[in-house]
Amino acid sequence: MMHTLACTRAFLYANPEFELSPAQADAFSSFIQQRLEGQPVAYLTGSSEFWSLPLRVSPAVLIPRPETELLVETALEKIPCDTQQRIADLGTGSGAIALAIASERPRCELHATDISPGAIMVAQENADRLGFSHVRFHTGSWTEPLQGKFHLVVSNPPYVDEADPHLEHGDLRFEPRGALTPGADGLAAIHTISHLVYPMLLEGGWLMFEHGWDQGPAVRDILKKTAYKNIKTLQDLQGHERVTIGAKA
Repeated sequence: MMHTLACTRAFLYANPEFELSPAQADAFSSFIQQRLEGQPVAYLTGSSEFWSLPLRVSPAVLIPRPETELLVETALEKIPCDTQQRIADLGTGSGAIALAIASERPRCELHATDISPGAIMVAQENADRLGFSHVRFHTGSWTEPLQGKFHLVVSNPPYVDEADPHLEHGDLRFEPRGALTPGADGLAAIHTISHLVYPMLLEGGWLMFEHGWDQGPAVRDILKKTAYKNIKTLQDLQGHERVTIGAKA
């Protein structure tokens, strides 16, 4: 209803007698029907919040999740406030992770990639609206569009096995499948990114992944076999292993 009327929640509480016009009533009914069919609220309103940033979202991108803020927090711990580092976000989607980091580290140069032109359009629109000119978006697969060395690379890649039944429930049914699963092997993208990023990192640079709650041991093993050091996995507020990091020695 707030979206239909372009009003605040306070307005709805303060004006219980307000009558919708026929056009507004039709629009509200349409939203309700689509929601009953399972359409995510974020896609119906075209917006979602992440790291206190108002972001535009569309069916071209994943809906930002609160648990992904752990990846942002972990990255910020490795980026001193007064430094000018080069940072990359691989598979950026709506741009949520890159823009969250940009909001906290305005002196850094951020590059974000996505293979989907539609996703890059959404991310660029979000950056333009928020006024983050120090984030540059590139269309392409993982590191393919990038040049030079980086201090830190973050990624929330697809990591769900394509046979996982959760993909057929809730909001996941409507989100871009390629952003959720890399195929039969849920770790395939993490394998690929780990190898691609290593030569692009400066000495002492970090690679950070969000991954499934039960994938921590496997991701640590991948990073170890790719010669990363100082590898560790961090837990979210529910005690699930969600983020694994490793450094180039």
